[in-house]
Amino acid sequence: MNTPAYSGALITGCWALTSDGSGSSEESLDRLLPPVNMTLSPRKRTTSQCKSEPPLLRTSKRTIYTAGRPPWYNEQGTQSKEAFVIGLCGGSACGKTTVARKITEALDVPWVVLLSMDSFYKVLSPEEQQLAASNDYNFDHVDAFDFVLLVHTLRKLKQGKSVKIPVYDFTTHGRQKEWKIVYGASVIIFEGIMSFADKELLKLLDMKIFVDTDSDIRLVRRLRRDITERGREIEGVIKQYNKFVKPAFEQYIEPTMRLADIVVPRGGANMVAIDLIVQHVHSQLEERKLRWDMAALASAHQFQPLPETLSVLKSTPQVRGMHTIIRNKETSRDEFIFYSKRLMRLLIEHALSFLPSQSFTVQTPQDQDYDGRTFHGKRITGVSILRAGETMEPALRAVCKDVRIGKILIQTNQDTGEPELHYLRLPKDITEDHVILMDCTVSTGAAAMMAVRVLLDHDAQEEKIFLVSLLMAEMGVHSVAYAFPQVKIITTAVDKKVNDLFHIIPGIGNFGDRYFGTDAPPDWSDEEPEEAS
Repeated sequence: MNTPAYSGALITGCWALTSDGSGSSEESLDRLLPPVNMTLSPRKRTTSQCKSEPPLLRTSKRTIYTAGRPPWYNEQGTQSKEAFVIGLCGGSACGKTTVARKITEALDVPWVVLLSMDSFYKVLSPEEQQLAASNDYNFDHVDAFDFVLLVHTLRKLKQGKSVKIPVYDFTTHGRQKEWKIVYGASVIIFEGIMSFADKELLKLLDMKIFVDTDSDIRLVRRLRRDITERGREIEGVIKQYNKFVKPAFEQYIEPTMRLADIVVPRGGANMVAIDLIVQHVHSQLEERKLRWDMAALASAHQFQPLPETLSVLKSTPQVRGMHTIIRNKETSRDEFIFYSKRLMRLLIEHALSFLPSQSFTVQTPQDQDYDGRTFHGKRITGVSILRAGETMEPALRAVCKDVRIGKILIQTNQDTGEPELHYLRLPKDITEDHVILMDCTVSTGAAAMMAVRVLLDHDAQEEKIFLVSLLMAEMGVHSVAYAFPQVKIITTAVDKKVNDLFHIIPGIGNFGDRYFGTDAPPDWSDEEPEEAS
């Protein structure tokens, strides 16, 4: 690394070059800088979390989801292991984000969260806003960051809980009104200039990496970024670098290199170091065994009585007759759809009978009082587990006027048997809502447990969640009930057995395929591995 005296001389050279166009030894640096238009252009809005980017990375091997819910829950619905957290530290523009992306791509694991320290700048006072506008506020000091919120957020994320991340606007030097929701993952990569500056933060890091890049290169990158991406003037960038960035690196950042487990010279270009990091992370993930233990799930509640939270629709001749039709493998698709819809309507009406109600008196057209009942709650929201659960939405809409509908897509990884969250769309503010969670079949209960987890993450109340399904296996009933003892479980029938492939026996077949008339691709599942056909 160059000496501070050389760095200062380089900064002076940059200033002279852009001021009068002259310069000789600085020409090589000028080559790396973007063309600077001295006519001011409108500033671009740059935020710490870009909402337009999809939460995934695509590599030659697979798609890596950088937001989602990993299947870390045992048969009691509790998390088995914490996430593996990688901390990336280094000077401004040293290439931390590039290293994070390269590690993510090389890891080849399905669930990764990228967390940037830039999201946790403190909210500035009006006086501090004025200083920031004139490049006189020190954003490279430890006091510029909200470490209390940062430690709280990373701790929750490591525990597998959902968190809300502030979205910071570098143009206005403030947080946006909307925050971004992020879920846990197998690996969390946390990067920032002060990643090693707080003792409580250091305790949460399982692996500490310092990205060591030459100061000249860091300066060039910062000039390029702040001028082209953040609409800054070169004079202001250099002033800020001289006054704050360089002294902060020497005082706060560079000394923390001794805390690092690995120092990566040259940043993202050092593939040897990145390969070693990836190998270590893989070995740690293997030791932690972040896997869904299906065998344990299957045997956890054998010979236990069915829970009191379960309600099965009365097996009348009509209900049993409809089951006979839809379970028959010879039934045509038209008949399967018709009788499934009839059964769904009865099931939804049965489920609504468990909603809280209160006495309500009305007057009839004959001006007589009638003592009736009315729903005693804020609102009813339906949430379907795609794709089979979506077939139950018309029945819910038919009996609940103007009901809100949300959707959750959970697929099973055929290699591991683990459920994975791939899509989520929930109505806003479901905290006080009674939620009807719909899935046509529940075998192991894995997808249902994950869906309940997601609802709880969005502040739904456990006692106000109703899991509604046409058919369930005893295994699934027990798993959901013991994981979430306040969730009401409602179905039309419970089958006792699940085979080695976790298909319900005798079962109903693959409900989604029979209903939609499709043959499921090898990597598709409506819930878990679907019932035996």
